[in-house]
Order: sequence, then structure tokens, then C-alpha cells
Amino acid sequence: MENIKACIVGATGYAGIELVRLISGHPGMELAMATDRKHAGADISEIYPGLKGVCDIVLTLPDPDEIAATSDIAFLAVPHTASLALTPGLIARGVTVIDLSADYRIEDAAIYEAWYGTPHTSADLLAEAVYGLPELNRAALLSLAARHAEGDTVLVAAPGCYPTATALAAVPALEAGLATSDLVISDAISGVSGAGRTPGARTHYCHANENLEAYGVAKHRHTPEIEQTLSQAAGHAMSVIFTPHLAPLTRGLLATVYIEVSDDVTAERAYEAYASFYADEPLVALLPLGEMPQTASVAGTARAQVGIALDSRRYRMLIASAAIDNLGKGAASQALQCANLVFGLDETTGLAYPAPVL
Repeated sequence: MENIKACIVGATGYAGIELVRLISGHPGMELAMATDRKHAGADISEIYPGLKGVCDIVLTLPDPDEIAATSDIAFLAVPHTASLALTPGLIARGVTVIDLSADYRIEDAAIYEAWYGTPHTSADLLAEAVYGLPELNRAALLSLAARHAEGDTVLVAAPGCYPTATALAAVPALEAGLATSDLVISDAISGVSGAGRTPGARTHYCHANENLEAYGVAKHRHTPEIEQTLSQAAGHAMSVIFTPHLAPLTRGLLATVYIEVSDDVTAERAYEAYASFYADEPLVALLPLGEMPQTASVAGTARAQVGIALDSRRYRMLIASAAIDNLGKGAASQALQCANLVFGLDETTGLAYPAPVL
């Protein structure tokens, strides 16, 4: 198997360190470089002692020339705008980029600027970036792989965690034409690690423990990304009411979506649409009709579980839930799944492991 040399930028954040863990066990990829501005010069196992004897790489500053000299691919596990500063230079130096930030997910630079409050300084790359949700966008990722095989440098915009779970729950119904409204409601609950490693008042143990709250209501930055994905699936403009919640979990994310459907849509017909959509997906499990997923079944994995039910009392509402690991399928493992595809590997390479049973 090809020995792909990888760099992780932002390696000590929660998504970054998950990538370190995954790449350390990947049979075709080698961690050649890991960067962190705050901890440059330190051994990564000093910060995460669980990596002792597994990965003892010394952290460096994210210098584009050094990344290009050592690595075939760079995973950017960084906040928004940090990728804007790095990605153009890496692409110019021939390094394939998997960007875990929001900087290249939204196709319209004006929408990005409105929601993120900062100018998009490399809007020309938006047309080159491929949205990295394989279950929805595999054909585009395979086209990217063909370009990469011919020597092109390519860019993947890895989706956010909430958009991933919402899309996995909603898109099969939208692509099958089951929806009668242009509105999808998404209620989503995430573990505290989704807020990142830097502590804050909301994620402090004393606040988050024994507490459940909605946040970013009617203004969360993942809203336009979700609307873009759902609109593409439906073939017309869709709107979303998206309400994220913070739960006292370390990791895991559950998104439950509500989609109004016509009178002729039965639970069995909807289930057939989901079964057809996910029939050949190695990392998504569709549960039996009426059985709903739980985060414990996917925490620590690259996998997703989806379940649906139909409420046909006053309104005919399809209810679909998707459970993912916010750091796995919602970030690091999805980025690695995309990298596998781009480099011509089986997309599950290094990812086909189950959740812990206890």
C-alpha cells in the first residue's frame, strides 16, 4: 500500500489529536509532521500521554515550505480564517489539503462573509473545493481522485459535525422527493468536545455537567452550510430551522430532523427510500423501521446510524435521526475517509472499527 506522508495542522486540538490517533494506525499513511503554534518544540505525547509509544512526534510551527517538503497531504484542523491564511500557499506548493474548517464549505463567498464576519481572501478556490461528505458527494470526490492521480493538487472541504448529521438524516427523503415543504427542522445535540479544546464558560465542567441547553438559536454558523446541502439534495432552495444543543457528553452527536411529507407517503415507502440510499454505504447503518439511533453506538468510531419514523396524526411528518461521533464522522474520520478516496484507497482504510461495547 502507498505510504502517504501526512501533516496535521492544529494537531493538539480535539479534531487534530483524533487525526493523530487515526493516522498512527493507518496502514497506508504516515504522520510526517504535526504543528501547533502554542506547543511548538514539545513532544506530542507530553501533551497527550496516551500517545507515548504510539506517536512521539515533535510539534513544529505550521510553515508552508516545511509542510511541502515533508508531506503529500495536509489536514487543517484549525478554526475558520486560519485555513484562509494557509490553504492557498499549500495548494501552490503542491500539497493536497483536507480542510476541517468552514473556510471552503460554502460555495458563495458573500454568504460565508455574512455568517462568519470576515472577508474571504481566496474565493477563487471555492470553485475548486469539493464538499467532503462521501455518502452524498462520492462522485465529485472520485473525480477529484482522478485529477489527483494525474498530478493535480486538490482541495477537500470537510463538512461540519452538525451539517453532517443533519444531512445524513434528511437527504434520502429529499432526494426521493418525499418532502412537501421547503422547510426542514433540525434539532441537534452535541457533546462538549464539539466546542473545542479551549475552555470557556459554557464548556466548564461546573456549567456543562448535569445541564442541557440550546445555544446559537436562529443564528448558528452551520445554518447556511446545512441549507446549501439540503437545497442541492432537493433540487431547489430549502430553508432550515436549526437549533443546536449542548449535552453533558464528552463526544457524540444526535440530529433529529422533521420533514413534512404527502398523504401517500407511508412509513414503509420512506424506509425503502432510506434503505436504497444507504444500501452500499460501508460506514452508515440504517436501523430497522421505528428503531432510533443513540450516540453510544457510534462514539469513538467513523460510523453513523440512521433511524426513521412517521408521525401521521395531524400533520404527516417524517422524523429521521442520525447519530455520529462529532470528532469522528463529524470531523477527523470523515476527513480521513475523504483522503482515502482522493488517494485511491478503499475509503474505510484505517476506519473499519466498531464502537467500544462498554
